Formats: sequence, structure tokens, C-alpha cells
Amino acid sequence: MSHSFSHLRRALLAVGLASLGLMASAQNTAGNPMPGKGVKVFPLKSSIAEENFQTQVVVKALQQLGYDVQPVQEVEYPTAHLAIANGDATFMANHWVPLHEDFYKNAGGDGKLTRQGTFAEGAIQGYLIDKKTADQYGITRISQLKDPKLAALFDANGDGKADLTGCTPGWGCEAAIEHQLDAFGLRATVTHQQGTYSALIADTISRYQAGKPVLYYTWTPFWVSAQLKPGTDVMWLEVPFSATPGAQGSEDTQLPNGRNYGFVPNTQHILANKQWALQNPAAGKLFEIMQLPINDINAQNNRMFLGENKPADIERHVAGWIEAHQKTFDGWLDQARAAAR
Repeated sequence: MSHSFSHLRRALLAVGLASLGLMASAQNTAGNPMPGKGVKVFPLKSSIAEENFQTQVVVKALQQLGYDVQPVQEVEYPTAHLAIANGDATFMANHWVPLHEDFYKNAGGDGKLTRQGTFAEGAIQGYLIDKKTADQYGITRISQLKDPKLAALFDANGDGKADLTGCTPGWGCEAAIEHQLDAFGLRATVTHQQGTYSALIADTISRYQAGKPVLYYTWTPFWVSAQLKPGTDVMWLEVPFSATPGAQGSEDTQLPNGRNYGFVPNTQHILANKQWALQNPAAGKLFEIMQLPINDINAQNNRMFLGENKPADIERHVAGWIEAHQKTFDGWLDQARAAAR
């Protein structure tokens, strides 16, 4: 009896020691599963509701790493860049390159900010008109609107000039549009309608649905191109030559397919406070390696446009995306934890 008991005890001890060894090696490979424990994160986004999706995917990953993520605050891009550079906020998930290049430089650039890796790529932007008018009058370039007769087709308020649905002041795109209206000699015939983009574009879509000609600026990823499909409902207009403002001054905006819509394709990055990212290598790594396919962003944005736009809806979309890409998501977390070791 005593012999079998000591044998059993030895066996249990061996199993115990082996499992301890397993646990130790598991901990070594995973590192600390919660490297962000006790660290507060202050995320920002612009007033574009559709940026919630990308932002919340990042928030969920940070929470899995133990970070204490505070509610997302809304501020426009120039302020957001400064707040992150100054350490008043931690990150934003929608920093556009090259569109936000001036904001980046003005906030302190590489000295204060980090934007490693590419969160989403292939974002294009430019001017579109309805296909019916494009076909009827042979309009393929925005410079054709120097002709007052063609410009008057897009007159929405009765002043004889084309009304271009433009950009919310402070987004960066409004500066590019203003610059191009001068560069292409369109001031006399085109009015840049600025204001709240969501209201302006809703009005534009209503006009399109009523069979009226429309002229507007938009970008992808965004729901507008799921509603007014380029090539089917609307056509991209080419610009006569490249003309970009500020830091992007000498940029060639011609696309690989030979077309020139006036804007280079943008990449989107997670912008973070450099000092904070260095002090929190797990989060820094996460910001660098996360990537969302542009088509997934477009599809989610369109669901919001179709009415699924409440916080609970977005929460569901985010959870659904993570579940469908669980292996990728877990891979990001593993790499982030490894970076914290």
C-alpha cells in the first residue's frame, strides 16, 4: 500500500511538474496576455460616422490586450492631429496619406507622431457626374465645365453656375477642391458647395433620383459609391492636369490605369502619439500590423447608409467582422503580445 501510494505520489508530482513546465513555456510564447493592463487609451475620430467601424475594430483589439479604452471623442482632422501629437489623445484610425500630409507636418510630423504600416489601401477620390448627362453631352473631363452652357446643366440653385457638392471645411479635401477650381479656371462657372457633407450628398442623391444632373466630389471607401455606382449610375471626371495644394504640390495624380481624377490614391493609417507608442510596444505593434480590406469598409458603410447606423448595429458589424476573420485578428494579438516581451 505504502509502495503504491508513494509511486502514485511520484507520478502525480511528475505530471504536476510537467504541466508547470508546459504552463511556463506557454506563458513564454504568449508573453503577458494583458500587456495593456491599467493603461488608458484616448481614441479620436472625425465627424464622419462611417469611421466608427475601423475605429472600433482597433478598440476591440486594444481591449483584448487589456488596455482601458476611453469613449471615442469626435474632433475634425486638424485638431485630432494636434491633440495626438501633444499627448492629449492616443490615436485615430483614419489618417490619410497624402491628403492629411499638411496636418501631419503642422502637428510635428515624425518627431511627435507615428503612422507605421498601412491600415487600408486603394482609397480613391475625385469628381463625378451622372452617366446620363455624361453620355448625352460627351462630358468626360471637369475642365469642360468652363463652358457656361455645360456648367448650367448642373445648376441646382438658379444662379446659372454648376453646383459642385464639395467637402466639409477642415477635412483637407476642401483645400484640394479650392486649389483645383483656380488651377483649372473654373471659378466663373462652378460653385463649390461646402457644408455638412452628409446633408449635401443626401440632397445630391435626391436630385439624381429625380432624374436631374448631378456633380459631386466623393471618396472611397464610403457608402456613396454603393448608392451611385461609378460606371453604371455615374462617371468619374478626369482633370486636365495634376494640381495639388500645399505639401503635395508637385505630385502626379495620374493613376496606374492612365486616368487622372485629380487625387492620388490614398492609404489610410492608424496615427498615434509616438512617445506613447514607444512606451506601449504591444499597442504600437498592433497599430502597425492591423489591416482592413477596402471592400469590407465599403460594404459596412453601405449597411449604415441603409439604416443599420445605431451604435448597436456598428457593434454587431465589428463583432461579425472579427468573427469572420478570427484567425487574422488573433494573429495580430499574438504579435502585439510578443512585441511587449
